[in-house]
Amino acid sequence: MKHNYEAPSFSVFYAFPFFFLFSFFPLQAQFVINENSSIDEISLHPYAQIADLEQKTLTIEEIFVDKQLVFQNLPHENTDLGFTNNHFWIKFDIHNQTDSEKTYFLEACRPIVDLAEFYTIDKNGIVSKQVSGDAIPFMERSLKNRKILFKIILQPKSNYSYYLHLKSDGEVINAGIMLRTMDNLMQTLSFEQVIFGIFYGILLIAAIIYMFFFFAMKERSFLYYSLYVVFIGMLQFSLDGYFYQLFTPNSGWLCLNAVILSACIANFFLGRYAQVFLQIKKYSTFINKAFYIIFILDFILLLSLFIHPKALQFSYPLANALGLILLILIISSVVVIYSKTKKIDKYFVIGVAFLIAGLVVFILKNFGVLPVTFMTENGSKLGTGMEVIFLSLSMANFIRQLRDEREELQIVALQKSEEMNEMKSYFLSNISHELRTPLNAILNLSKEISKESRDESIQKNSLLIKDSSYSLLSSVNDILDFSKIEKGELKLDYEEFSPKPLLEHIAKNMAYRAKNQGLGFNVDISSDLPEMILGDKMRLTQMINNVLSNALKFTTHGFVTFKVEGKQKKGNLVELVIAIADTGVGIPKEKMNSIFESFTQESINNKRKFGGLGLGLYIVKTLANLHNGKVDLQSILDQGTVCKISLEYQTVVVAKKELPVVETVEYDLKGKNILVVEDNAMNQMVIKMITKKWLNTHVVFANNGQEGITALQENHFDLILMDLQMPVMDGYEATIAIRNGEAGDQKKNIPIIALTADVMETTKERVMEIGMNKYMSKPVDKELLYKNVAELVKE
Repeated sequence: MKHNYEAPSFSVFYAFPFFFLFSFFPLQAQFVINENSSIDEISLHPYAQIADLEQKTLTIEEIFVDKQLVFQNLPHENTDLGFTNNHFWIKFDIHNQTDSEKTYFLEACRPIVDLAEFYTIDKNGIVSKQVSGDAIPFMERSLKNRKILFKIILQPKSNYSYYLHLKSDGEVINAGIMLRTMDNLMQTLSFEQVIFGIFYGILLIAAIIYMFFFFAMKERSFLYYSLYVVFIGMLQFSLDGYFYQLFTPNSGWLCLNAVILSACIANFFLGRYAQVFLQIKKYSTFINKAFYIIFILDFILLLSLFIHPKALQFSYPLANALGLILLILIISSVVVIYSKTKKIDKYFVIGVAFLIAGLVVFILKNFGVLPVTFMTENGSKLGTGMEVIFLSLSMANFIRQLRDEREELQIVALQKSEEMNEMKSYFLSNISHELRTPLNAILNLSKEISKESRDESIQKNSLLIKDSSYSLLSSVNDILDFSKIEKGELKLDYEEFSPKPLLEHIAKNMAYRAKNQGLGFNVDISSDLPEMILGDKMRLTQMINNVLSNALKFTTHGFVTFKVEGKQKKGNLVELVIAIADTGVGIPKEKMNSIFESFTQESINNKRKFGGLGLGLYIVKTLANLHNGKVDLQSILDQGTVCKISLEYQTVVVAKKELPVVETVEYDLKGKNILVVEDNAMNQMVIKMITKKWLNTHVVFANNGQEGITALQENHFDLILMDLQMPVMDGYEATIAIRNGEAGDQKKNIPIIALTADVMETTKERVMEIGMNKYMSKPVDKELLYKNVAELVKE
């Protein structure tokens, strides 16, 4: 669209004699500057008048002589002239009463006005002219700035009259006129530069990020949202005058149509984004069709700009109307979706609310309801910025939803795998129970036989049975520990214990195994070890046994060395350094990095040269990590291996007291009655064999939980040994019934020890949760059993 606006540079000329006729115009108030005036910025609307010439084109000379021209007072500081292509003239007077020259800058209307001509008339009738507007090349502006600015110089003791001519092609003209000092103008421009930089930076980052998301995830809503942000940013860029200044400084068709083009395209992409993101087609076909009608009208509006130049003046109100209808459609979509699903994205709603709020503030400012401030002037920009932020949060929420949906699909895909894991845990629990039950009998019977018989052959065979049983038990424990590690259930049980006797006992057992293999076994346990430490006695034993077993297993000749020393650390901490060396086959360098992985041996092949499960070092490493310790392994192929384990323990101060020279263990419960609830005949036999040596102890057996409760109701007992897995009523149910008083209120608090072959962590936790006093696993340690029973019956 071509505009025939004159764009002269700054010029000075003498008015014609009829200039003096301006004195016959009605006089308006004059803005006076005196010595007491302190002006930083001020609106000149109380001193200004405006005339609407509609489509009449007049020169400054004709303005002076046209007596029918009616000037009216500006109603407020931010008079909005609406969508118009009329000619408007604004006039005002300034009187400088001071003795010094004053320089100010007049900021007039919005940066997108097409033509702004500013005339200055001094007391001698000299008229000067300045020009601005985006219909002329940027370099022809009197002041090279994106804003509509004019320079005002006031000579001392002088009167000046000013006329401002405004013309646009249908955009909203805002008749604000602000007088600013140089400092105020610089501060305003700098502040706006920072704020606008943040605003456009947010838009740019959001557009780029969500464009990346589109290419990564191929989700259309990301593309529409990214393009919406680009074009809403372009709309604001045009409204602020930056597009004209930076991209189309020579003016032209694109410059004059940039606002309406970016507005229509932004409307389209906002609508498509809302349509796809909200999936409105699923909830309302009517609203979905209404979106397409808006898109068609948008396209027609865009097409009209290329067909007929006159269409531009009607396109601005139509584009605004389409934008308003689009917002109504989006709000309607949100309401419909919420009414049907009771769910809605709160960030999307907040974002749209900010956009509407920003537009409302901007409109109220245009109608003079709100004062002119930076916030009200940029209300739409603030609303758009907050909208983009919250819609970005909405998109982030959408990404989370997509991720959740994919995770749900993965969960469905892995469901069978999880079921298999549950079956595996159930199988391991059962296999532990089924293996430990006969092992309980085998171990305890072999111990009794070796004690009762003096026949060397029988003792040798009993020892072989016991060692084989412990080897099988160790393998079962390794499998169970591996399962616990996989599920993150492996824990340490802290107790006070003396390390030296424990280490000497381990050394004694391993020395016996080494002797049977024809190997040397060197032991060096430091005498400086603390008397008592706090830690997991069982896990320490397990780590040392696993490493020593490996050393013996992989050594065919030579010797194994077992060395332990204690290093005092800060406070009451001590570091146990356990070094185990062998002269075995060693480990190849290429396998050193994987030696601590599960199911790993020196040589993995079908021949299974060395036997075992390949879990030993994996469990050692895991347990060391639980202790916050470390394992160092060094090996030379065909020469041997050195494994060093470093663990920190807290030392325990032992009160000095007189200890008996010989502690005689007297198995005497002094007439206590014990109820054993156990369904397995072998386990009953083992418990009978152990308890028959307890003096003054009466033991009664029940085959399941129900029989146990009946026996408890009919007789007096001081303690119950309770198996867990039994027919009719298991140990859990029986314990809960007893604690609930079903066997009698006076027997609710009877001590109960769980005696089970189930060593899973969940079992231990549940046992304590339902009110049992202690937990013991099978095979039964008879010394520990008596100790626990004696403690509980004495309480």
